[in-house]
Amino acid sequence: MFRHLLSSLGQAALVMLGVFILVFVMVRLTGDPARAMLAREASPEQLEALRRQMGYDRPVIVQFFDYLGKTLTGDFGNSLHYRTPALPLVLERLPATLELAFVALLMALVIAVPLGLAGGARPGSFVDVIGRTIGLLGQTTPAYWLGLVMIIVFAVHLRWFPTSGRSGPLSVVMPAFALALPTMGRLVRLTRSAVMEIMGDDFVRTARSKGLANRTVFYRHVLRNASIPLVSVLGIQFGYMLGGSVIIESVFAWPGIGRLAIDAISIRDFPLVQAVALFASFVVVVLNLLTDLAYSIIDPRIRYG
Repeated sequence: MFRHLLSSLGQAALVMLGVFILVFVMVRLTGDPARAMLAREASPEQLEALRRQMGYDRPVIVQFFDYLGKTLTGDFGNSLHYRTPALPLVLERLPATLELAFVALLMALVIAVPLGLAGGARPGSFVDVIGRTIGLLGQTTPAYWLGLVMIIVFAVHLRWFPTSGRSGPLSVVMPAFALALPTMGRLVRLTRSAVMEIMGDDFVRTARSKGLANRTVFYRHVLRNASIPLVSVLGIQFGYMLGGSVIIESVFAWPGIGRLAIDAISIRDFPLVQAVALFASFVVVVLNLLTDLAYSIIDPRIRYG
C-alpha cells in the first residue's frame, strides 16, 4: 500500500509539473504578454515598465523557475485588473464552483445510478429504455445549448427558476442539471454495463443455485461489486464538472472560478488566468489521487496490477 501511495504521489507531481509547463508556455504563445495587456497605443516606455513589473524582461528559463518557486510557496502573482493577489480572488470564487459541481454530481448519482442498476438487472425493460435514452442525451447534448433552452423555458416562460446568478437554493437547479447531464449519461452506461457483467459471473449463478432469492443475490453480491467501477470514476467526473463549469457559469452568470477565468481572459489579466488554471488543475489532480487511493482500498487487486 505504501509503495502504491508513493507511486500515485509521484504521478500526481509529474502531472502538475506538466500542467504548469503547459500553462506557462500557452500564456507566452500569445506573443508579448505586456503588449497584449496594454492598449495598442501604449508607448514603448509603458511596455518596458510593465515587462519589468511582471518580470518578462528576463530570460524565459529564469521566468519559469521564478514563477515555479513562487507558486510552490502559494504566491500565484498579482491580478493586473483587481490590483490584488490572484490566489485570494480564486479562493473567494471557489465555494460557488464547488457548490455547483457538488449539486450536479449529487443529481447525476441520484438519477443515473438507480436507472443503471434497474436497466442492468432487467435489460429491455421500460426503465432500461429511459436509462439508455438519458445516456444517449447525456453524450450528445451540448451543455451550453441545454442551459440556454432551460433558461428560455423554465426561467423566462414558466418563471420557475431565476434566469441567472446565485440568489438562492432554486438558482442552482438549472445550472447543476445542465452540468450533470453528461455525467448522468456516463454513469448510466457504466452502471448498467457493470451490473450486466456481474449478473453473468459464476459466483452469482452459484448463489442462485443455492436457493438464494434474486433480491438477496442482487443486494448482497451484485450491488457491492458494481459499486467498485463507480468509485473509480467519481473523482474523474467531479473534475470534469469543475472544468465544464467554465461554460455553464458563463451561461448562467454563476459567480465561480469558471466565470472568473472567462472574465480574466476577456480583460487580458494573464496572471489571474494562470492562477485559475493552476489552482483548478491542482484540485482535479488531488481529487484523482484520492479516488485512486480509495479504489485501491476497496479493490486491493489494483495495488498489485
